[in-house]
Amino acid sequence: MSETLLDLKGLKCPLPVLKARKAMSRIPSGDRLVVLTTDPMAEIDIPHFCRENGHTLVSSERTEFGHRFLLAKGA
Repeated sequence: MSETLLDLKGLKCPLPVLKARKAMSRIPSGDRLVVLTTDPMAEIDIPHFCRENGHTLVSSERTEFGHRFLLAKGA
């Protein structure tokens, strides 16, 4: 299992979810994606994206500059 970092700071909705979707399509099942974002809507959009696409939101936290999400790719 490996982790890939996706720095999406500065991008606004819907770009963080679109870029996260594209990145998830490139990694193997079970691998993890760390998503960094400053878009306030990502707090709603990223968990929704995970639920709708069979991925696991391992963690979600607010940071000094935005949010950090850890996603695990589903089967």
